[in-house]
Amino acid sequence: MKTIYQMAQVAMDLEIARYLDLLKSTDGLASIKKSDLESSEISLLFAGGIGSDIPQDCDDVPQFLIAENNRKSAISFDVETAVCIGVYSSIRPHAKDLYQAAKQETNDFTTFDADNIKGKPYLLPVFQSTLKLSKSQLKKKVGSVSDNSISGPASIRLAEQLTDNLKPNDFQEENVLQRMEVTLEGIVRDLVGRVLFEEVVAHALVKEGVNFLREEEYSSISGAVYDFRADFVLPNPENPIAFIEVRKSSSRHASLYAKDKMFSAINWKGKHKNLIGVIVVEGEWTQTTLRTMASVFDYVVPLSKAAELAKILRSAQDGDESVLKWLIQFSITPSPKFSGNGLTSQ
Repeated sequence: MKTIYQMAQVAMDLEIARYLDLLKSTDGLASIKKSDLESSEISLLFAGGIGSDIPQDCDDVPQFLIAENNRKSAISFDVETAVCIGVYSSIRPHAKDLYQAAKQETNDFTTFDADNIKGKPYLLPVFQSTLKLSKSQLKKKVGSVSDNSISGPASIRLAEQLTDNLKPNDFQEENVLQRMEVTLEGIVRDLVGRVLFEEVVAHALVKEGVNFLREEEYSSISGAVYDFRADFVLPNPENPIAFIEVRKSSSRHASLYAKDKMFSAINWKGKHKNLIGVIVVEGEWTQTTLRTMASVFDYVVPLSKAAELAKILRSAQDGDESVLKWLIQFSITPSPKFSGNGLTSQ
């Protein structure tokens, strides 16, 4: 059986593809027709994005959703919610399948064999939930484990924990699945941060014919202080025209993220005179933080403007120098008056 994470990755890729297809057929959600919403999967995705529930007795779902979208036209489409609804619809049944498999393997949670646990690590989330332990608590009790691999000694310790500590109510299906929701939410949250938003940006760039490399496809962009990677470099790190960072934040962490990203921008733009700096934002960034970042980044744009951003970057790729907003003069050179005196080595 697949792990929950593996199932979630497959589901996330599928839902992103559906979302991107919807963007393409509706001109970026600007022109939505009933024919765009005929499939139940797309309807569910769109309903999630506009924050509406489809009535069970609805005779014309596409028409209902178009009316709801018009009624809520001042509210931005929530990409994250739209995509995640379909992901949860896929992984919740899989979590239930894992529970049933664990129940069968352990004779209704009465017999826990270490070799069996080692051989079927994908059942770990079920066992962790029956024990009511967090990841850190589980690690303290049995050692480092994952649903991809459980060592022999760790499987013995886990079998002992399950044998010695389980009470009848701990492995009731409803209770276990409810506790597993924390695991599901953590996996989806991770995939949203790592996959979803960058895929939307990549799609927009490809559509406009912009050449780029993603973070995993190159080593680093040279900087005035240090060499590091951005989420995207256009077209390559040897002769960069632009870099793009994609970040979701909460209002609580916005200032911290902004300081980190602004220094990276200064570092790269200080090294490459005409480099365009872009940050694509999603989430609850404060207006103060966004204004501050706009004094360093050439473009600070929401994810919903990815298509428009791609057009601008295509112009830069074609040689339009007017796209660049900020020139950053930043270099580090030795002081001619430094003597090196005053400190002695240990």
